Amino acid sequence: MSEVITETRNLLTRDIDIISTREMVQKMNDEDKLVAFAVEEALDEISQAIDIISKQFLKGGKLYYFGAGTSGRLGVLDASECPPTFSVEPDMVQGIMAGGDSAFKTAVEGIEDNFDAGVEDAKILTEKDVAVAISASGNPNYLLGVLAQAEKVGAKTVGITCNPSGKISEEAGLVICVDVGPEVIAGSSRLKAGTAQKMILNMLTTGAMIKIGKTYENFMIDLKASNEKLKDRAIRIVAELAQVTHAEALKKLIEFNWEIKPAIVSLYLAIDIDKAKEQLKKHNGILRKVI
Repeated sequence: MSEVITETRNLLTRDIDIISTREMVQKMNDEDKLVAFAVEEALDEISQAIDIISKQFLKGGKLYYFGAGTSGRLGVLDASECPPTFSVEPDMVQGIMAGGDSAFKTAVEGIEDNFDAGVEDAKILTEKDVAVAISASGNPNYLLGVLAQAEKVGAKTVGITCNPSGKISEEAGLVICVDVGPEVIAGSSRLKAGTAQKMILNMLTTGAMIKIGKTYENFMIDLKASNEKLKDRAIRIVAELAQVTHAEALKKLIEFNWEIKPAIVSLYLAIDIDKAKEQLKKHNGILRKVI
């Protein structure tokens, strides 16, 4: 079996247990600086993945992250941020951990080696969906099971790994491989590999949501104004885009039950709530096509 990069020893941190705390964190930070440059090398593949995901979203498809351990937790985290950020249904982006929800807090030993468990978890997929298999090593049998089932039903597949010789690289339709090099602590892939995975997941969901019209310029125009901070943000967005005062924006948002896009359209085009929503529906909810 070929050597897994994340399991190899980092020659620059062999003394990490005897140096000062300040020197320790400096070495960790120096290693972290390498991650963004490694991710940059995979921007073409990340872009392709975003285009695949956004196209499937427009067909009514969903995005599923699959992973074990740290990789699975990162998928669950990214998925959980999508509803409040982009006002999408909770099932549009889902994170599925090997071992189930309880594995988020407590490790389930050996589950990543279970091919059949991956097949079973992936039975949720349809031909409209995208399955993203996340793994630093790229070798878990669980993910091979996921990819096998995804192929069976015709779902699109993406593999995210830090190991170019990982098995999922052979099975996924598109592979995003980011070589971050050996970890500060050999095998601790929650460090640089985890950081790289989080950066990639940020790009995938943010990029796909932008492509389907969930932003206008760089504003989150579909956010759910569920607390005072978000309500204040909604007021500022409406005021700026509709070119009105904060007081006028607040009044319109209250009238529209804090729905940002129809409030903007109503103010910008000087039309009532029904006509504003009609205009948005006509253009598939994409604000830029309306104003």
